[in-house]
Amino acid sequence: MSAHAPETDIDSDSDSHGDSGAHPLAREQAHLTASRAALRAMREDVEALDIRDVTANWVNAIVLQAQIDDRIKALADLAHTPLFFGRLNYLHAPGAELAEGAEGEQFYIGRRHVHDADGDPMVIDWRAPVSQPFYRASKNDPQDIALRRRFGYTGGELTAYEDEHLSDPAEAAAVSKLLQQEIERPRVGPMRDIVATIQPEQDEIVRSGLSGSVCVQGGPGTGKTAVGLHRVAYLLYAHRERLARTGTLVIGPNRSFLHYIEQVLPALGELEVKQATVEDLVARDGLEIRGTDAAATAVVKGDARMAQVLRRAVRSHVSMPAEPLMVVRGSRRWRVPAYELEEIVAELLDRDIRYGAARDALPQRIAHTVLVRMEQAGEAPDDRVQDAVARGAAVKAAVKAVWPAVEPAKLVLRLLSDAQFLAEHAEGVLSEEEQQLLLWAKPFRSVKSAKWSAADLVLIDEAADLVERTHSLGHVVLDEAQDLSPMQYRAVGRRCTTGSATVLGDLAQGTTPWATRSWDEALAHLGKPEAALEELTAGFRVPREVIAYASRLLPSISPGLAAVSSVRETPGSLVVTPTPDLTASVLDACRAALAHEGSTGLIAADARIPALAEALRAAELPYLAPGEETSAQARLTLVPASLAKGLEYDYVVLDEPAAIVSGEPDERTGLRRLYVCLTRAVSGLHVLHAAALPAALGPALP
Repeated sequence: MSAHAPETDIDSDSDSHGDSGAHPLAREQAHLTASRAALRAMREDVEALDIRDVTANWVNAIVLQAQIDDRIKALADLAHTPLFFGRLNYLHAPGAELAEGAEGEQFYIGRRHVHDADGDPMVIDWRAPVSQPFYRASKNDPQDIALRRRFGYTGGELTAYEDEHLSDPAEAAAVSKLLQQEIERPRVGPMRDIVATIQPEQDEIVRSGLSGSVCVQGGPGTGKTAVGLHRVAYLLYAHRERLARTGTLVIGPNRSFLHYIEQVLPALGELEVKQATVEDLVARDGLEIRGTDAAATAVVKGDARMAQVLRRAVRSHVSMPAEPLMVVRGSRRWRVPAYELEEIVAELLDRDIRYGAARDALPQRIAHTVLVRMEQAGEAPDDRVQDAVARGAAVKAAVKAVWPAVEPAKLVLRLLSDAQFLAEHAEGVLSEEEQQLLLWAKPFRSVKSAKWSAADLVLIDEAADLVERTHSLGHVVLDEAQDLSPMQYRAVGRRCTTGSATVLGDLAQGTTPWATRSWDEALAHLGKPEAALEELTAGFRVPREVIAYASRLLPSISPGLAAVSSVRETPGSLVVTPTPDLTASVLDACRAALAHEGSTGLIAADARIPALAEALRAAELPYLAPGEETSAQARLTLVPASLAKGLEYDYVVLDEPAAIVSGEPDERTGLRRLYVCLTRAVSGLHVLHAAALPAALGPALP
């Protein structure tokens, strides 16, 4: 492998374009300039489109203009984001269907496709099949690649390149310095894409097909979140028309996390992917989360058995007809005996369709029975007569009595308020102690006055799906999935019953009392038991010393789970300091971290946040809240331990581990929370403590 900086003197190069006498780096810089100009021309062509004479009406004009506006946004040239980051030189044509006559050609690999005025590609989208060897080729498997070139950038300007002659047996395999520098580049602002650094095992997951669901178990720093987001981008590239119809959704654990990741897909030109939390999914107009549940109550409400209780409660509203039905049509009366009505109701119950769909079908079934009697009497009724009978007052009254409408929120309100109603439908499913945990101490009078908890809205969502089918999307990405309850998994699964899912998580980072015990169990609740389980164990972000220290907790929090093996050895990246004056030492550690380039996160137990915030203000150290974008003036973020999951900082100052552990309902959850907090650092971690460290962390560092 050969690396070249701007000042490197090179006499020859394997390029097949440009002035052969020019410096290779200059030729690459010229190609970057030309590519940016071509992208600008592509954008200007779209901006110049005149749609006044090509739309039939104003509605079509609005839709078409919105599509044009989206295209213009997707063609934006981000000044500090490299337009291409690599180059491939093939030995032979990569495939007639991909590049006819392209033998010996080179392809620049970038974030989006760029073509010149003649339509010839100047940059190939990283998702295209011809780009795949950039991520998968190796000395052992060169995949017909003669040269793989990586580019280094400084402030958006191309300043270096590095070559691998994969098909040359005389060149030994080596670690890419540019790749390592890109992985370790200091972080300022929200999460960015990783298209330049995707590893082979990550690429296999990214390019897996739309039809199958994938579950990714990945420890800290393995890139599972980035893999999930890039898989969305790949699927939109490979199946754009289908997903444009059915939709895609990214689900994260909280708003701070979603804000942190929200720029990744737009940077790749994908603007239509929606983002939400589970609370957003189950939100209903007029219902606010104003209550909280004790941990034991939340565990019961999140248990999958609640689905059976709700199903029983919904179906309990159906009653068998006790009286015959009399339908009057003109001068004739048509009688449907009770036993026939009972047969119709029983058939609909046996079909096990949605409660609302069955209720809608019932009047038509009754009307059809009346029409059969009319035909037997010599009449010739048609569909209009059947519809009229179905809409008649007698049939409506019968349906209302036999199959009344069910309002999901009112149903859950009654279950949580009425002990007898709950006992009737929870018999043999929930114990008496569990039922008592569910019941409100003081029942609320109405749906609007009730202090609903987050778990209650999930129950209402389940009841709503029993009544009317939930709309299904084409693909759903579920991140930090280990923290979901079985009922929350069901809520997410309803959003992709006819689509696929990408499930991302780490069993060791489960920090809820109902945290997932196994992915098989979680996938069953999600409705995707056939999903492929992939495990990422190579860490690229967290230094080896830091992840090794955090992994001391694994035997206590997740026995049997493989520890992450970091590829980055960074001497001095971990410091553990006992101190009698904790707050003063934390402030000093923050100042020291801020002396380095990049972002700093001060992570502490939630209960410690107010005191630390006051101390930072007194010390005139400006700080941000999680999710807020860092800047040159404010690079320090004060992070409650409960919001640290999924976030990353170049340097982390960790305040009082014992307080983080004791802030949770039980020790295992507390140690898991600590594991999360210990693994947020990309370059350096400084742990400060006045109290004794948790015993699970083992002996002090030498």
